[in-house]
Formats: sequence, structure tokens, C-alpha cells
Amino acid sequence: MRGAAFVLMVALSGAPALADPFNLTLPAGAIQAAQTSSPAASYALAVGPWKDDAVKTLDLEGARSDIAWRLRANQNTTLQLLSALREQLVDAGYTVLYQCDTDACGGFDFRYALDLLPEPAMHVDLGDFRYLAARKGDEYVAITVSRSSESGFVEITNMSVQDVTPLLSDNPLAIPQQSAPLPGSAAAPSASALAAQLESQGSVALDDLDFASGEVTLGTQEVASLKALAGYLAAHPAARVVLVGHTDAVGSLAANIALSKRRAEAARAKIIADFGTNPAQITAEGAGYLAPRASNLTKEGREKNRRVEAVLTSTQS
Repeated sequence: MRGAAFVLMVALSGAPALADPFNLTLPAGAIQAAQTSSPAASYALAVGPWKDDAVKTLDLEGARSDIAWRLRANQNTTLQLLSALREQLVDAGYTVLYQCDTDACGGFDFRYALDLLPEPAMHVDLGDFRYLAARKGDEYVAITVSRSSESGFVEITNMSVQDVTPLLSDNPLAIPQQSAPLPGSAAAPSASALAAQLESQGSVALDDLDFASGEVTLGTQEVASLKALAGYLAAHPAARVVLVGHTDAVGSLAANIALSKRRAEAARAKIIADFGTNPAQITAEGAGYLAPRASNLTKEGREKNRRVEAVLTSTQS
């Protein structure tokens, strides 16, 4: 089967159908290498890295389908391949539960904890793979992406769960949350400190907005720095602020500029929705990896570089 898109649904008679089916588009030339499906199956959805000899999972039961795709002669990186699919999921209302790449996942052990279709349908390079798990209502999706020297490989597992509550009642990862602050990141500034830094230095980093590598979503909990910024804008109705997203240096510049702008847009949407900020006072832009504040050669540096900064552009009408 050839084509650039497939419908993410279970087509077996008697199996639970997706609540909101949609087309997930793969790059042109994608070839379906294998497919399996079952109207009733169990699946351990990975929602954490390999740690202490195990992977944290959500144990799901329901209709399951697996599709493996091969992208011959496609030279996109694993991040580029996954980012395009993740963006479609987020746009369709899915919440990312967990995502990681290679060593951050747990390397060899994490890969072999995944229930994937066998070679050659799904090839995984142990030095270059990425994984994502997402949820929308009772629908769960796992995406594994890897590549060989000449081709990309994608496997998508879909689970349609009939009764999700008993499975998730004691698992906080089942509910979208605000991520914990980055290790080593500064605490959110107080309202007075934020105002002082904005006016004296022209910008302030919103370090309690935490984005994993490649991630664009924010949780539902209140963010202290956005609350402080909202208070400043409410007290200064003539002020104008640009939220500028920044990324680490994983992937191409174009992809990172787009990603960083989506992060800034997510922060803008949240401050407007949570605190009633005047939309005319705040815009969003992306700088990609062009303004690092730490080395991208270390994990800690890359974490510090993934941020959103508020830049004060005007205090007059």
C-alpha cells in the first residue's frame, strides 16, 4: 500500500472505533511495510524512560492496531520525522504524555521494552531513535521513529480503550500536567522582580515553562511566571511584550525556529486563557537555537536553552 496518509482507526468488525478519526499524514513516498490489528488486546504504553530495570507504563486494554512505514531515500532526521507527526496529533487535540530520544529513553533497554513489529518491517537503530506517547480521551497513540543510512522507519500503535478510568486512576501521567522545573533552572521570578528585570534589562526568562526536547505543549496548572507577567501587563496597559521561544540545537534551523514559535504561542495562549491578558499586549515569535545561554554539547546546556523569554518592546501606545 503506497500513499502519504492513513486513517488512524481500527477497521475490524466489532472493534471499538476511534472517537474522532483523522488522517495522519506521512511524507510523500511512505510505504506501508506491515500492519497488524486486534479487536481486543493488552498493551503496555511506555510513559517514562528505562529506569531501575523497568519502564513506567500504562497498562491498556482495547482494540489495537500497529502500522510500520518505510520512507525510502528520505533523509529527514528522526526529530524532523517525529516533529511533523507530533504536530498533527497536537493539532487534532491529543496530549503528549511522554517523549524521548535514544539515550534519554534508556537506549538498548528501552527499545527492547517496546512491543514493535519485527525487522525488516520496523528497523530501529539503537543509536538514533525517538519515541512519543499521546492521548485523546480513550484513544492512545505510540510512535517510534528511527532510520538507517538511507531510509526512515516509523511505527504507529493505536489503542482504543473502552473503559479508561480504572486503568488510570492512580497514574498521574494519564492527566495533562505542568512539568517539573528543569534541573538547575532558576525559580520563577516574583512579580516585582519580573517587572524590575523587564524594565531594566528589557527581557526576562520564564524558566518555569518547561519544554522537553521537541515538545510544544504546556500543562493545565498555574504558571507563576505567567501570572507575574499578566499582573505587570494589567498594571501597564500601554506595555507591549513579545514572547520569544528558544530551542536546543537538535535538528535543522528552520525546524527549530518553527518549534520555538509554537512554544511561544503556547505560552501566549496560556497567559490569555488563564489570566485574561489583553491579546493586543502580547505576541509570539521564535528564535530557534540562535541565542543559546549555555552549551548545546551537554544535556544540561540543552535543557537550559529550551525556554521562552518575555521581551519588553514598548511601554507607550
